[in-house]
Amino acid sequence: MADKNYDLAVIGGGASGMMCAYQAAIRGVKTVIIDPNRQLGRKVRITGKGRCNVTNNCDIKTFMANIPGDGRFLFSALNRFSPSDTIAFFESHGLPLKTERGNRVFPVSDNANDVAGTMARLCERAGVHTIRGIVKNICIENGEVTGVDTAQGHISCRAAAVCTGGLSYPLTGSDGSGYKFAKAAGHTVTPTRPSLVPLESSDDWCAEMQGFSLKNVQLTAYENEKVIYKEQGEMLFTHFGISGPLVLSASSHMRKMGEAAYRVSIDLKPALDEKKLDARLLRDFEKYSNKEFKNALNDLAGSAMIPVLVRLSGIPENTKVNEITKEQRRALLHLFKAFPVSISGTRPIDEAIITSGGVKTKEIDPRTMGSKLVKGLFFAGEVLDLDGYTGGFNLQIAWSTGYVAGNSI
Repeated sequence: MADKNYDLAVIGGGASGMMCAYQAAIRGVKTVIIDPNRQLGRKVRITGKGRCNVTNNCDIKTFMANIPGDGRFLFSALNRFSPSDTIAFFESHGLPLKTERGNRVFPVSDNANDVAGTMARLCERAGVHTIRGIVKNICIENGEVTGVDTAQGHISCRAAAVCTGGLSYPLTGSDGSGYKFAKAAGHTVTPTRPSLVPLESSDDWCAEMQGFSLKNVQLTAYENEKVIYKEQGEMLFTHFGISGPLVLSASSHMRKMGEAAYRVSIDLKPALDEKKLDARLLRDFEKYSNKEFKNALNDLAGSAMIPVLVRLSGIPENTKVNEITKEQRRALLHLFKAFPVSISGTRPIDEAIITSGGVKTKEIDPRTMGSKLVKGLFFAGEVLDLDGYTGGFNLQIAWSTGYVAGNSI
């Protein structure tokens, strides 16, 4: 390690780390990023199925409404570096962006590597040094940061920014080390849990339909019978339960797993109200009037789902369609409009897109991202107790908090 003296050591070269390092470096702060990966932005490169949902093209009020925890903490950071600022930042540095459904912003190229690559190049041009390594410890003396210990040796610095991410995607380097550094410095770390994560179910019909996807359905999530989420889109049945975009979004609203009771209800035909769906059922029943019930749903449901619908309807599968009663038809109609899935838990945190929980925000100055306990210690990104719903909100948290930290050091 040729140079061991810096003004700032950024621990973690993800979205928040690169933004922090770049902003500090262009202000003349001698900066080093220490990251375990061969490339900076490893997690950024795989987000959004490799497309990278850069931000959400909305105003600050709407943005804060999509932060289920302490969204007020972000008010200052978002006013200094808003979603529109993020869009302008990347486009001014040669990366054209586009806005899609739900105000989600992606690179025109649909390539997440272009986002991470843009940030990595900016850091390099600004003079940021990069060390591939692992930080073991942040050195603090008399309440001030004096350096960091790495596997390769000691680095002297006057400030350290913890941008290590959470516990999701551990293969990208998000191993929870940031929480260890925070605790060692005297900070409180709120309990962590997976968010934007697939959901497990004890219902045997989920495994029975493993691999079967649903499109243009409406999913409603309940917490103790109270509606906490309702949205239309896509989802998937798996061997453990359910997954897909709708399910990941619903999971971020399930913040009391283990305490509250959760379930979801799926409207398989949201474009049809009950009256129109009943008319549709009657037409199909007339078409298949002489067939057995198990062979009469091919026009309304996928083949993988039909045996489950038949079983849950309570109508014997060999019943002739022209013998089905009005009450039985109503029960089937209800099943199409409210297909039930009980929720028993989430998948492990290493399968989550984001980590909920982290360094307590009350111990961080929202105007600087600096520690209120240790001089020269800063935090940005997912390591903080901040997380948003799906749609670009979590990456924007990283950009905004990284920007503020980098301009405050």
